[in-house]
Amino acid sequence: MTTLAPSATPTVTTRDRKGLKFMSIVDTAYNKAGLDEDEAQRINDTPGLAELIASFIGDNRNDSKYKDEEVESNCGYLSGYTKPRPLAEQAARLRELFPGIELTYDETERPVPAGAEGNFLILNWHAIALTYVEAVQIVFAKLKETRDNAFINYRENEMTSANLHETARKGEAMATLRLKQRHNLLVVAAQFGLRHAGRSMRRARVVIGGKGFGLGAFEIGVMLLTHPERVAHYDDLWVDCPGDEFKPSDKSAFGYAPYFFCDGGGLAFHVFEDGVESDHSGSASGSVP
Repeated sequence: MTTLAPSATPTVTTRDRKGLKFMSIVDTAYNKAGLDEDEAQRINDTPGLAELIASFIGDNRNDSKYKDEEVESNCGYLSGYTKPRPLAEQAARLRELFPGIELTYDETERPVPAGAEGNFLILNWHAIALTYVEAVQIVFAKLKETRDNAFINYRENEMTSANLHETARKGEAMATLRLKQRHNLLVVAAQFGLRHAGRSMRRARVVIGGKGFGLGAFEIGVMLLTHPERVAHYDDLWVDCPGDEFKPSDKSAFGYAPYFFCDGGGLAFHVFEDGVESDHSGSASGSVP
């Protein structure tokens, strides 16, 4: 009798952590709908749910999604940035900019994973604001202050929680880092955009995968405070923020995402469709150990 060899890659089921996460999303959506008895029965009797879920899984199970949203990029780091500054130097700068807040970090030596340029210190946004958008605005004020007002936010009138929020993946990853490190400065292994140059932001989200996650306007804003040379020239690779989602006020859905670029010699913030690739942009990303 022939014995089948075990699969090299274990199959994930709804009993596993990732399967439980999927089921919890379904559970939350169902409970949030607030169905009455008749509505629940009508949904149960409507065919096509299994096919809809199977189609969703099929469309998202591998990293080929949006693969046509990539172009070759010749842009790079032109203004002096090569890798993150030492953590002690980053911490000193953030303490100078945010006095009155206890800013400590886990000084444990940690290796830099493949794909990261080094370790960055990112503020725990909960330490400076009640909402994510408020924290972003505080960092933007610091960017403007430290660059002698040479910072333009082209979405100044749309900086509300109705327009800007974290992606679920980034929010979950940063929550994990907060729980593990328990400091107001979080050590995040990250890269400043070059790894995903030429990819649309939604393509970058697919490629990042695994333990990686896209960084948002807050995280990248903090990185620019400690590394002001990163975007100092128009031809520097612009920094996409795939860890955030943005909905312009005249749109009905979150199909946009922010980016930082150099405009007239100063730093600028704007948004564009997350499915549009550019040879001048690259998504910044981090990873969870």
